[in-house]
Amino acid sequence: MKEYDVLVIGTGTAGRTVAKACVEAGKKVAIADNREFGGTCANRGCDPKKVLVGLSEILDRSQKMMGKGITKMPEFSWEDLQQYKRKFVDAVSAATEKDLKALGIDMYHQSPQFVDENTLSIEGKTVRAKKIVIATGNKPLELKIPGRDLALLSDDFLDLPKLPESMIFIGAGYIGMEFAHIAARMGVKVTMIDMSPRPLTNFDEAIVNPLTQASKDLGIEFIFNAGVSKVEKLQKYFRVSAKQGDKIIEAKAELVFNTAGRVPSIDELDLEKGNVSFTKKGVSVDKHLQNPSNKNVYACGDVSDSEGLPLTPLSSQEAKVVISQLIGKSVKEEATYPPQPSVVFTSPQLASVGLSEAEAKAKGYEIVVEEKKDLNWFNAKRINERHYGYKTIVDKKTKKILGAHIISPEAGEIINLFTIAICSGLTCEDLKAMIFAYPTWGNDIKGMV
Repeated sequence: MKEYDVLVIGTGTAGRTVAKACVEAGKKVAIADNREFGGTCANRGCDPKKVLVGLSEILDRSQKMMGKGITKMPEFSWEDLQQYKRKFVDAVSAATEKDLKALGIDMYHQSPQFVDENTLSIEGKTVRAKKIVIATGNKPLELKIPGRDLALLSDDFLDLPKLPESMIFIGAGYIGMEFAHIAARMGVKVTMIDMSPRPLTNFDEAIVNPLTQASKDLGIEFIFNAGVSKVEKLQKYFRVSAKQGDKIIEAKAELVFNTAGRVPSIDELDLEKGNVSFTKKGVSVDKHLQNPSNKNVYACGDVSDSEGLPLTPLSSQEAKVVISQLIGKSVKEEATYPPQPSVVFTSPQLASVGLSEAEAKAKGYEIVVEEKKDLNWFNAKRINERHYGYKTIVDKKTKKILGAHIISPEAGEIINLFTIAICSGLTCEDLKAMIFAYPTWGNDIKGMV
């Protein structure tokens, strides 16, 4: 039986960060993953998606500038784009393993299963670890409907060898919306089905409504308030049936994708045998990211039931907290959660940070809300962008910025400036007094508060 000081489960940002820090502190460390080493973001998430988004943004800009300097739309090759994308992802797993091996970390290519609080079974072996760190991230939610195996997943979309004529997305969250915009801009007929009355329910309706209209203008068809009941294979197409009120809605397409959301990747771990408590959101943790029922277990990243959003930058922050518990630091760090910006990489983009209007009111703030859409500001006009808007929430008493919600071609960059402002406790006057380069998107934030 092999024994380790620390066993890390998961090789994404959080898991790798913990494993490297522990081995550098003199600990005997092992790491395990049942998929390619390197985690979701680098292999099959944020990074490859953004490469595909890059081409769709070019097509979007070109379309908007037709007759204003662009005389014909550029030709594109999905196959060439996929080959280009592979340059970013193909080497990730091998490079990750090489780095871990060089540090002397034992590697396992399977999901461990708890046998008891400190013992796990993996690759047919039994191992013991003084401390266990769960950093397995999230995975696609399984649809509980007949024909669920016929629906492809986000991994499949990112690796499509060629584009079909039509697609259906079950779920209009950020993954579904991002993929829908990529596909629609490349000529695919897209249908989206969702149980909610609108897409992106985690984002403020003030900025989602213009994006919904932009999506419809792009040719995306929405079927809202509809719960999917089954997926069937026909001779050429797949048929998706959904219940909308008292009627059954049907849609057909060459491919169907499950983009209904993501859940903690914990079902293979046999957590009950390890006395590890968990919830629907993930592994239960306290302020030190330690499991309350098994004190030898920690969780960080998307899989932890913490206050953090399932975002890669937050995984790194939580990893540092866990490291402080494991390597003998005199001061044990506590998990803190500053405002966390979130971006939807559609065209235009949506971005949000801080409090929503409802959250600010629930916390007892007296607030000033400023909301505008279809801004005719220079940055939007120069690229013929119709959908540019914002909603900001300011504390009426202190004039400090509490929240910002943006729709813009560069919302992802604009929101970073609002994040700095909120984290620094800047007032509206502080922001307006600063000098920014002009004409830039960043300079526009002074007109939003």
